[in-house]
Amino acid sequence: MPDLKYDVVVLYGGRSAEHEISCRSARFILNNLDRGKYRVHAIGIASDGSWWRQNIDELLALKSGPLAITKQGGPIPIGDFSAFSENLVVFPILHGSFGEDGTLQGLLELKELAFVGPDTLGSAIGIDKVVAKKLAASAGVPVVPWIDFRAQSWANSKDTICARAIETLGLPLFVKPARLGSSVGVTKVTSPKDLYAACEHALRFDDKVLVEKGMNVREIEVAALGGYEPKLSTAGEVVPHADFYSYDAKYTKADGASVVVPAKLTEVQLKEAQALSRQVYLALELYGMSRIDLFLEKSSGKFYFNEVNTIPGFTEISQYPLLWRESGVSACELIDQLLESAVVRKHQRQNLRRAK
Repeated sequence: MPDLKYDVVVLYGGRSAEHEISCRSARFILNNLDRGKYRVHAIGIASDGSWWRQNIDELLALKSGPLAITKQGGPIPIGDFSAFSENLVVFPILHGSFGEDGTLQGLLELKELAFVGPDTLGSAIGIDKVVAKKLAASAGVPVVPWIDFRAQSWANSKDTICARAIETLGLPLFVKPARLGSSVGVTKVTSPKDLYAACEHALRFDDKVLVEKGMNVREIEVAALGGYEPKLSTAGEVVPHADFYSYDAKYTKADGASVVVPAKLTEVQLKEAQALSRQVYLALELYGMSRIDLFLEKSSGKFYFNEVNTIPGFTEISQYPLLWRESGVSACELIDQLLESAVVRKHQRQNLRRAK
């Protein structure tokens, strides 16, 4: 970053089902932003979508747990960054809908602000598991077999959809909202009679649902960092202590899963995981940061693309900062590099001609 001191606004909370995770991630980022380098600010987005300026010292006085969103002094207009200098970088740490899906990124692009993470296109692609799978497959990346459907189709053809899923994919199955993360709304189905309820549950969170073939796999993750050509971390492995890596296993149960960093892979396997992660990153038009989640099939030793997180978790136990720490990049250095990538992209776009 240049010597010029930047205002950095951490934007957290949001309207999605992943609100609490965002509040946990924001604490980690605020604790690791170098206040000697940056003028640090925070805006909390309440569950109703209202925006509120926050007092960072008061927020961090409580040493653990999700960061609060205090409603003092009245809300500010949505998208209002006028209180900050022109040297502004926004660090959105909003997981899921209305933060990770391209909607917020479009607002920030309209305002010509520097911001961390993929742009509108990359964010919209990354949040949609179905679109991401299609693009990854078109780039030659193996993907887990699936079917998908919309709420309108479900209303008219429930029995047909369930029958097609079982006939095409077999059992077990994983049923997921297409455009959410953190395992929200995800159900493992081991019996045909449970598929209907699992689909109904997923439709509570999204009007597009992904039904995926269940496979006997290891869950391998690689972190990406940088510009349009990413640096890649070492790999980590999530070892669930139950049937799958559920929301509770990730965030509410201390013994829900183990995260092994680095993953126990051969050198050949590690290079393959990194190469596939790079392919995914490029195919999905990503930038700045992402965590690429892969499956390693136990029987065949073959890697499959699972999903990508364009705003990965940044809690104390989240894989993204853990993977970079294992790769020699501290939390403060990681945040510095993310902010720098945001500024570089802004300058690149400012140099583009907007007229003939």
